[in-house]
Amino acid sequence: MHRFTLPDMSCGHCVAAITEALKAADAQARVEIDLEARTAEVDSALSREALAAVLAEAGYPPAP
Repeated sequence: MHRFTLPDMSCGHCVAAITEALKAADAQARVEIDLEARTAEVDSALSREALAAVLAEAGYPPAP
């Protein structure tokens, strides 16, 4: 399970875009998003680095 802080996530559209991008990269990924806390928890076979790259490409780069 990887936890990311996504400071640019601010609405339901963001949540949908992030979920869609992560599922496109790994259809089996389990994604839990807390919009208020601006965090995403992702259970995936992909590495943390690969998931961070997917998030950045979708326009939501994780905070360091």
